[in-house]
Amino acid sequence: MNARKNVSGPPFELEFHGATIVGERGQAVIPAEARKAHGLKKGEKLLVFSMGDNIVFTRVSGLEKFESHLAKRLGAIRELLEKNK
Repeated sequence: MNARKNVSGPPFELEFHGATIVGERGQAVIPAEARKAHGLKKGEKLLVFSMGDNIVFTRVSGLEKFESHLAKRLGAIRELLEKNK
């Protein structure tokens, strides 16, 4: 099943790649579709942030782009999350 949902709008497109589960050792697997789409390789380091109840993973290089995108698309993101409950 392809669960990908897109929210268009410059400068990025928000893509939903699926869900993951936190295992016994606190590890979570990033879905293969997301790893492939973003070229993530084994051993690559990601930054991990808390935003209230949310956890965000990002590359250092993508941090500023990510912040700007979230600020501009917050309404659409909320709508997408509500539809995927």
